[in-house]
Amino acid sequence: MLETPSKFVAQTAFVQPSDATLITLSFRGTELLVHENGQTVRSFATTAPIDSHIVIGRDEQCAYAAQRLAAEFQAPEGSRFANLRSLFGILPDEQVAIAGRALQLLEWDRTHQFCGACATPTVRETHERARRCPACGLSAYPRISPAMMCLVTKGAQILLARNVNFPAGRFSALAGFLEAGESVEDAVHREVHEEVGIQVSDLRYVASQSWPFPHSLMIAFTAEYAGGDLLPNGHEIAEAHWFDKHNLPQLPPKVSIARSLIEATLARL
Repeated sequence: MLETPSKFVAQTAFVQPSDATLITLSFRGTELLVHENGQTVRSFATTAPIDSHIVIGRDEQCAYAAQRLAAEFQAPEGSRFANLRSLFGILPDEQVAIAGRALQLLEWDRTHQFCGACATPTVRETHERARRCPACGLSAYPRISPAMMCLVTKGAQILLARNVNFPAGRFSALAGFLEAGESVEDAVHREVHEEVGIQVSDLRYVASQSWPFPHSLMIAFTAEYAGGDLLPNGHEIAEAHWFDKHNLPQLPPKVSIARSLIEATLARL
């Protein structure tokens, strides 16, 4: 499961460029600059047009910053740009997690250059992760969108669904975003019923995972089937079926919390 290393500490103060341990994560849009083999992040100093840079944090060995390169920037020789999702299983999970955090913060910084209340250019705070309006005082913090995930069980079976946006043949646990004023538990009951028409009970929290595509926080539960007819809604869920450990479909990648949730649940059934 994708997790930031336990020794990683978030920072907002700028790391000095002379710091020998500094790794600069360079993005062009949502693509990360990596070595041609794709197995290591390419960190380099450049005088190329840079739209933004931001401090991420540090672990025991290295400090991390991120920069957003201009759209016309071309990868240096021996390097290439790669979508972060394409690096799952290629880059170490810890690097992908830190890069995901960097991408999320760069996007927040890019989209909050001006105050949402009065349109004044904002300034970046150094003591906290925020952009503040010097005119009206409004502070904008990185957006985090909480989403519930629920794996429903019925005896030795689990309920897996294929979202309309999934690749053909791939199934996963149910998931959906919280609405304003709603608890996570309320969202589980609502989303499960809206997506597949059934009721659930005995909710049990399992784990959470940051998912920076673009700014989700996945909060995973298991629940027991409590009634109703299985009926995918069609516009979000294309199909849903009960499976046991002997007839599983294609599952999500191992880096996702969905895969961990499915495997952990099957192990105890």
